[in-house]
Amino acid sequence: MGKHRKGKVKIEHHLLEGLEEYLKKLSSFSSVKSIIPGRIARQNKGIGSKGLFLKYETPTGYKLLYKNGTSVQEIFVVCDREKFLEEFKATFFNP
Repeated sequence: MGKHRKGKVKIEHHLLEGLEEYLKKLSSFSSVKSIIPGRIARQNKGIGSKGLFLKYETPTGYKLLYKNGTSVQEIFVVCDREKFLEEFKATFFNP
Protein backbone atom coordinates (compact mmCIF):
# COMPACT_ATOMS: atom_id res chain seq x y z
CA MET A 1 0.00 0.00 0.00
CA GLY A 2 1.51 3.35 -1.04
CA LYS A 3 1.41 6.49 1.03
CA HIS A 4 -1.49 8.84 0.39
CA ARG A 5 -3.49 11.50 2.19
CA LYS A 6 -7.22 11.39 2.78
CA GLY A 7 -8.05 14.85 4.13
CA LYS A 8 -6.11 15.25 7.38
CA VAL A 9 -5.28 11.50 7.54
CA LYS A 10 -1.95 10.34 6.11
CA ILE A 11 -2.31 6.65 5.20
CA GLU A 12 0.98 4.72 5.28
CA HIS A 13 -0.27 1.38 6.63
CA HIS A 14 -3.45 -0.63 6.60
CA LEU A 15 -6.15 0.32 9.10
CA LEU A 16 -7.72 -1.99 11.66
CA GLU A 17 -11.40 -2.71 11.14
CA GLY A 18 -13.51 0.02 12.75
CA LEU A 19 -10.70 2.60 12.95
CA GLU A 20 -11.86 4.65 9.95
CA GLU A 21 -14.98 5.79 11.86
CA TYR A 22 -12.79 7.16 14.68
CA LEU A 23 -10.45 8.85 12.20
CA LYS A 24 -13.38 10.66 10.60
CA LYS A 25 -14.41 12.01 14.01
CA LEU A 26 -10.84 13.05 14.86
CA SER A 27 -10.33 14.80 11.52
CA SER A 28 -13.46 16.89 12.14
CA PHE A 29 -11.77 18.49 15.19
CA SER A 30 -10.68 22.08 14.50
CA SER A 31 -7.53 21.52 16.62
CA VAL A 32 -6.25 18.66 14.42
CA LYS A 33 -3.73 19.44 11.69
CA SER A 34 -2.72 15.89 10.72
CA ILE A 35 -3.41 12.26 11.72
CA ILE A 36 -0.86 9.51 11.08
CA PRO A 37 -1.93 5.91 11.78
CA GLY A 38 1.04 3.67 12.64
CA ARG A 39 1.72 -0.01 12.20
CA ILE A 40 -0.55 -2.72 13.52
CA ALA A 41 0.71 -4.86 16.41
CA ARG A 42 -0.71 -7.98 17.98
CA GLN A 43 -1.27 -8.28 21.72
CA ASN A 44 -0.24 -11.54 23.34
CA LYS A 45 -3.08 -11.27 25.83
CA GLY A 46 -6.59 -12.48 25.08
CA ILE A 47 -9.31 -10.16 23.92
CA GLY A 48 -8.88 -6.84 25.71
CA SER A 49 -10.78 -3.61 25.72
CA LYS A 50 -11.83 -2.12 22.40
CA GLY A 51 -11.87 1.50 21.28
CA LEU A 52 -9.71 4.59 21.08
CA PHE A 53 -7.44 5.47 24.00
CA LEU A 54 -5.34 8.57 24.70
CA LYS A 55 -1.82 7.44 25.68
CA TYR A 56 0.42 10.47 26.10
CA GLU A 57 1.47 13.89 24.86
CA THR A 58 4.13 14.15 22.16
CA PRO A 59 6.10 17.27 21.15
CA THR A 60 3.60 17.92 18.32
CA GLY A 61 0.36 16.54 19.75
CA TYR A 62 -0.76 13.17 21.13
CA LYS A 63 -0.27 9.45 20.71
CA LEU A 64 -3.49 7.42 20.72
CA LEU A 65 -4.06 3.67 20.62
CA TYR A 66 -6.91 1.97 18.80
CA LYS A 67 -7.61 -1.51 20.16
CA ASN A 68 -9.71 -4.02 18.29
CA GLY A 69 -9.78 -7.40 20.00
CA THR A 70 -6.22 -8.75 19.95
CA SER A 71 -4.74 -6.06 17.66
CA VAL A 72 -3.50 -2.56 18.45
CA GLN A 73 -2.71 0.36 16.14
CA GLU A 74 -0.90 3.55 17.13
CA ILE A 75 -2.29 6.86 15.92
CA PHE A 76 -0.24 10.05 16.05
CA VAL A 77 -2.19 13.31 16.04
CA VAL A 78 -0.53 16.64 15.20
CA CYS A 79 -2.66 19.28 16.90
CA ASP A 80 -3.16 22.17 19.30
CA ARG A 81 -2.87 20.02 22.46
CA GLU A 82 -5.12 21.98 24.83
CA LYS A 83 -7.96 22.38 22.37
CA PHE A 84 -7.62 18.75 21.21
CA LEU A 85 -7.97 17.46 24.75
CA GLU A 86 -11.23 19.40 25.19
CA GLU A 87 -12.62 18.15 21.85
CA PHE A 88 -11.51 14.56 22.54
CA LYS A 89 -13.17 14.46 25.96
CA ALA A 90 -16.38 16.09 24.65
CA THR A 91 -16.62 13.62 21.73
CA PHE A 92 -15.54 10.32 23.30
CA PHE A 93 -16.42 10.69 27.00
CA ASN A 94 -19.85 12.35 26.85
CA PRO A 95 -22.79 9.99 26.27
